[in-house]
Amino acid sequence: MPAKSQAQQKAAGAALSAKRGETKRSELKGASRSMEKSMSEKELEKLADTDRKGLPKKKKST
Repeated sequence: MPAKSQAQQKAAGAALSAKRGETKRSELKGASRSMEKSMSEKELEKLADTDRKGLPKKKKST
């Protein structure tokens, strides 16, 4: 599942870093904190691997 916005991709990258132990969990904020708790490493990899080119900065609310 690719990221739908640049913000989502960045949050997934931060959550993945914490899940792998590269950064402290206490440094996570907002969406990245909840992503780290609720998603598997494999799911986070798919989101974080999305190319940012062409993605909106934020997801439009519907």
